[in-house]
Amino acid sequence: KKVSMKNIIIFILSAGREDLVKLELRLDWLSMPVTRVMFRTFCVGWGTSLRSVWALGSTSRIPGRFLSIVTGEGATVSSAKPPDALVVTNGAVQADPPPREASQLTPRDIVVELDRHIVGQAGAKRAVAVALRNRWRRHQLPEGLRDEVLPKNILMIGPTGVGKTEIARRIAKLVDAPFIKVEATKFTEVGFHGRDVDQIIRDLLENAILLVKQKQRKLLKDQIATFVEEKILDEITGFQSRNETRESFRNLLRKGALEDREIDVEEPVRAKPNVLQIGDMASPDVISRIDKFFTVQRSGTQRRKMTIREARQAIEEIEADKLLTDESITKQAIEATEQDGIVFIDEIDKICTPSNYRHGADASSEGVQRDLLPLIEGSSIATKRGNVNTDHILFIASGAFHQCKPSDLMAELQGRLPIRVELKGLSEGDLYKILTVPQNNLVRQHIELLATEGVNLVVTDAALQEIAAVAAEVNMTVENIGARRLHTVLERILEDTSFNAPDLKGQTVTIDAANVKGSLGDMLLKTDLSKFVL
Repeated sequence: KKVSMKNIIIFILSAGREDLVKLELRLDWLSMPVTRVMFRTFCVGWGTSLRSVWALGSTSRIPGRFLSIVTGEGATVSSAKPPDALVVTNGAVQADPPPREASQLTPRDIVVELDRHIVGQAGAKRAVAVALRNRWRRHQLPEGLRDEVLPKNILMIGPTGVGKTEIARRIAKLVDAPFIKVEATKFTEVGFHGRDVDQIIRDLLENAILLVKQKQRKLLKDQIATFVEEKILDEITGFQSRNETRESFRNLLRKGALEDREIDVEEPVRAKPNVLQIGDMASPDVISRIDKFFTVQRSGTQRRKMTIREARQAIEEIEADKLLTDESITKQAIEATEQDGIVFIDEIDKICTPSNYRHGADASSEGVQRDLLPLIEGSSIATKRGNVNTDHILFIASGAFHQCKPSDLMAELQGRLPIRVELKGLSEGDLYKILTVPQNNLVRQHIELLATEGVNLVVTDAALQEIAAVAAEVNMTVENIGARRLHTVLERILEDTSFNAPDLKGQTVTIDAANVKGSLGDMLLKTDLSKFVL
């Protein structure tokens, strides 16, 4: 297409959707910056042989692919200078956004963020998005009504490998609230050897304490930085140094010229790790008493020699501990846990016994369900930091339910998980999207890993379609493990390349459909004969 001074119409490698995107870039070979670019989907496939492909950076979110100007058969670009004069203003790789306050996350925003990493499952995404938004809505209510509004807990049902656990992982990075993910199989009934379900809330509170400390340290960042600088200058110049001497060293310190110089730093005596291990069965009161005893035993300070680079971090930790009192941190953490805490219980179907297989109570199944009832319904859990009320903690449970049905859960537990969301199995088209749409998809990960060895890996679109087809076929004929099958298939295809990567430095390795069929021939020929074994 012809290049104009105001707009450029170009093509991008995409997953097959029609998109209109705004992108900021600068073209050195134009006399003015271009700030509006129209993209139109052109499915040419990853790594397809083209006359030239120019990588661009983007300020917008396009899932899964580098944005690229493509000139190939039937497409030309006219310009005053060659294409290498193109300058990128922003990298195409985008990191996960930092956690945001609930007031900044609308349900649509949450779904958009989840779409960047998870294919399909719109129902589950919407249910989670609404539940998270309701947390913020409840805080806007009058105090009397606020206490009456309880969270609507969620039960996600779907086969393995369709995105249940991935939704939990992404929520943890997305929300700025206490969050914990646990496996239901790790717990046993109270009185039996194993973890008590009350430990879930204790661990959630510890996560909340870390979260509150991080927030407070950000607020005190400037104050701590000033103190650290003065403390280091005291060690370098002494307390009675002249202002001129102190300021000259301050300038050197800010320029980074003194980072390797050693100074003495006074720091508190640290406890030796693993001095005493206390089981989960110990009461919070016992744990608190023992913790106080060892705190007294290890009181005191010591001077240690370290570089200024190391001392800066050590002094920051010491000063932050002085400014952030345990009482205020604990109070805020308990409040955050009670009002905004989120617990994700994975593999809940593994503590469920099928209705046609009853052989008495089991401490690892029905016993755990009984212990979860008061936790989810709302109760006060004793911790070494204080009591935590679980009335307003949001619980999200998930399970594949292969061997049993959701109705096999205890009726009381079913009632405490009122919102049911069914996640669908993955089709061949879904598997192809998983390879292309998510921002940091599996193919992209392998490309970047091999790039560290100097190997340029190119995977054609035909190869991606063949990989998706093979994964779908194996899932149907052997065992359906969803998107996890793609890991197996890709590792089989790239096994030789990964092994020989150090010897392929500077070379380009192209994976096409023929390579895929050749690498996976054995996998396709083998038949699961286990059903015929007597």
